[in-house]
Amino acid sequence: MKIPKFADLILFENDDLFVINKPPFLSTLDERGESSGEINILRLAKNYWEDAQICHRLDKETSGALIIAKTPEAYRDISIQFEKRKIKKVYHAVIDGTHTFDNLFINLPIMNTGRGSVTISRQEGKRAETWFQSLEYFKHYTLVECRPVTGRMHQIRIHLATQRASIAGDDMYKGKPVFLSQLKRKYNIGKDQEELPIMKRFALHAYELTFKLLDGTETTIHAPYPKDFETLLKLLEKFDS
Repeated sequence: MKIPKFADLILFENDDLFVINKPPFLSTLDERGESSGEINILRLAKNYWEDAQICHRLDKETSGALIIAKTPEAYRDISIQFEKRKIKKVYHAVIDGTHTFDNLFINLPIMNTGRGSVTISRQEGKRAETWFQSLEYFKHYTLVECRPVTGRMHQIRIHLATQRASIAGDDMYKGKPVFLSQLKRKYNIGKDQEELPIMKRFALHAYELTFKLLDGTETTIHAPYPKDFETLLKLLEKFDS
């Protein structure tokens, strides 16, 4: 993949921190099993600002708003805001099926089973809460807003899966990829060609973050959709509405 110019990812910057629009397919930090030379957001951030520290994580495939601290004070301050659940996070996802979520509240504890996967466990899981609101309906899909209260691993993904509303393309939680041939009638693919999904990842984007700057000013940063997410929505509007 083409490594983006870090400065082009920045949505907001002051003396204490910056917020970037993380591209998909880049790990936030060093991940187990990746070679030590693998490019990730932390490495790119440190090249841009030597003391950069990542304040929270997004899954490798997830795009969107990510806060990076420039100073230890900023890192501590943002970490405390996350810990006390003072930071408002808004994600957008395209899910399988038509679902009318009107401020649906999911409160199902999540247990980390290791090896990068999680499960719902009322006995051993940790508290996990998410709000869901349907934004746009298609014939076979729905665009939903997801507002996680807690920040468990894969929280939005597994909570949606419990509603039989897996995120499109999220094979770990039974989400199916979207192919143009499913949407467009008379779509012909060459005889020896293999059709690729419209999005080569699951359709989840960290759309917005609201938090306090070090001087106490509340700020909301909005991350525009990346190209693949935007393309999926345009094709759904055209062929599946």
